[in-house]
Amino acid sequence: MPLLSLVALFGLFTITPGVVRDASTGVPLSGVVVYAPSYAGIRAISDDSGRFELDLDAPVRLRLTRVGYAAMEIAAIPGVPLIVALTPAPQALEGVTVTALRGEASAPISRTQLSQREIESGYAGQEMPLILATLPSITATSDAGSESGYSYFRLRGLDQTRINITLDGIPLNEPEDQGLYFSNFADFANSIRSVQVQRGVGTSSYGTASYAGAVNFESIPLAASIRGGEAWLTGGSYETGRAALEYQTGLRPGGVAAYARVSAQTTDGYRHNGGNKSASAFLSGGYFGNRHIFKATLLSGDSRNEMAYVAAPVESLEEDRRFNPLGSDERDRFSQHLLSIAHTAALGSFTSLATTLYHMRAGGDYDVRIDPDLYNFNLGSAWTGILTTVTTEPGALTLNAGAHATTYRRDHWLAIRPDLDQRLYTNTGRKEEASTFAKAALATGRATIVADLQLRTSRFEYVPDVNSGVSMESIRWTFLNPRVGITVDASPRLSFYTSVGRTGREPTRNDMFAGFDNLDASNAAFIGPFDRVRPEFVTDLEAGFAAETPFATVRANGFWMSFRDEITPVGQLSYIGLPLRKNVERSSRRGLELDATLRGIPRIEGTVSAALMRGRIREYTDDASGVTYRDVEPLLTPNFTAAHDLRWTVTDRVALSLAGRYAGESFLANTGDSRFVLPPSYVADLGFHIDGERRILQLIFHNVFDADRYAGGYTDGSTSYYYVHAARHFSLTARLRFGNSRK
Repeated sequence: MPLLSLVALFGLFTITPGVVRDASTGVPLSGVVVYAPSYAGIRAISDDSGRFELDLDAPVRLRLTRVGYAAMEIAAIPGVPLIVALTPAPQALEGVTVTALRGEASAPISRTQLSQREIESGYAGQEMPLILATLPSITATSDAGSESGYSYFRLRGLDQTRINITLDGIPLNEPEDQGLYFSNFADFANSIRSVQVQRGVGTSSYGTASYAGAVNFESIPLAASIRGGEAWLTGGSYETGRAALEYQTGLRPGGVAAYARVSAQTTDGYRHNGGNKSASAFLSGGYFGNRHIFKATLLSGDSRNEMAYVAAPVESLEEDRRFNPLGSDERDRFSQHLLSIAHTAALGSFTSLATTLYHMRAGGDYDVRIDPDLYNFNLGSAWTGILTTVTTEPGALTLNAGAHATTYRRDHWLAIRPDLDQRLYTNTGRKEEASTFAKAALATGRATIVADLQLRTSRFEYVPDVNSGVSMESIRWTFLNPRVGITVDASPRLSFYTSVGRTGREPTRNDMFAGFDNLDASNAAFIGPFDRVRPEFVTDLEAGFAAETPFATVRANGFWMSFRDEITPVGQLSYIGLPLRKNVERSSRRGLELDATLRGIPRIEGTVSAALMRGRIREYTDDASGVTYRDVEPLLTPNFTAAHDLRWTVTDRVALSLAGRYAGESFLANTGDSRFVLPPSYVADLGFHIDGERRILQLIFHNVFDADRYAGGYTDGSTSYYYVHAARHFSLTARLRFGNSRK
């Protein structure tokens, strides 16, 4: 800036005129912001005739932005007139909420993003947690050891109730227990264009706190799709089958577009009595005008499972690796439906407003044998929310602000088969939540400075059974979550970033109820007041770099997460199958993460990731024994994880792939007892791909080396209980494209 000011003082600038037009119609565009990212003082806005003027003293790269149009960068030479045509991009308006939650490309956060192509590579109907397991610091388990059915993931050793999960900005975590069962939405990954995983507190989002991180899904964009469709057929081991059909219209005359997918899948599962039958549909349609977009989306799923949520004792697994302690009469039936209506408007040349109204319903029942009876637990929930996002980008400054409010109700009731009309109890949990955030990103010279502040409040109210002998109770929490960071571009191919943030999170209903599904006079004193379980807080420091070479794009970062009152799992399940947790006063996780995309090597491409981590609990008291342990590792938090997904293009149509995941040893309890550990595991999948223009055939050998490994578990203090990886098995998928092209 001092040099530019001195040049301007002596009149050394040259006037550089320009004009901007619509690339489709040729109409002049007003309100186009023209600026040089490297020089804060070079900026102009086009007038009604599309004209602008800049004072330049040397060649420079300019960036042109306008709401509803694809941004463009061009080279400018002093005195040489510029004629620019911007391409209309309604898809840019369609995704403003996703962009606001993910932040700018230069945002100083630790993140990894999967494209649609990367998601589909090796895809055979796997649940989303198993797909995410290729990313840094993520581990995943499947109850039944199969690709469909109940599966879960952990990020930096923290379970997914501490992870904010959204679809097009809509929060998917159920408010009461802050979880999400992907099995309710069969073939979910088939309708996803991209997914971004933010590690650490990340950026502000809607819904459950971004405590361990955030997973942001972007659905298939309607305006950017090309007309055509695709049919999928999958068959494989353990009587596995899947069928899916989808079609997208593309943007039609009149500005309308639609997308539809229907799917069904079935499997017997690897573990005995671990089968799953599920179906889902994803429908969306919208109108895309020059300044307004209206879009409606319906996501609906139904899942019927044989249950395998109880791990097996190691002695039983040594005799039969498919052993399942649960019987064939212990099953569940659940469905979930999401309906949303969104409106996005261009308020000016660099400001947009997006508002989404959504409604979610979920419900079903599951049977648990508590000898000699078969107990039938029922859940029915509904919640409605509204979120709105304002984005403005007047040059080098980008501002995002958002607000979200939701109201929620879930009924719990219990009966004993076959007398399902005779309820033993009925209780209700109600929860209300409201949040707002503001984000600012300022590009100045080679640096981008980001500040982010969120205010979030939540209230839970419990309505007990009329015969419980306890009264209604409620509790409220308020959190102020700040974040700040900076990214510095050392060169066009190398940047460094650092950020620090703090966020708080309230306990779940299951945490407050100590694993009980119903409160009454018999357990109320044992459970205590709701504030017995304190909210948990984390301060997260992240620092890293991103580099591009001819052979790879590399992102590496270090992190230090310091927790206060972490609500940590104790390594046991409640009688209804949910993890039990308790507060620990001080704990931490710190480590290094690496994520690289390979390219430039002839016929070889892929990704590799790795994470080194050290987790510590300062002081942990085992409630069963009363023994206090100090400086111990948190359970299910391996010190080292790694993954790779490599693809060798043998010919133009034939390719081989090898995807593998490694997790080091971790403890099953927070006691540091070496008798109860989850052994290290490496599981690899070998794929054969024949890619025709309209026909694709894919054969995958899952766990190709037949690793005899465990995927997760817990202990009762005397025995280790494990979930297993399935033995070597295969899936064969055929894809037939029709119309013009894929999404």
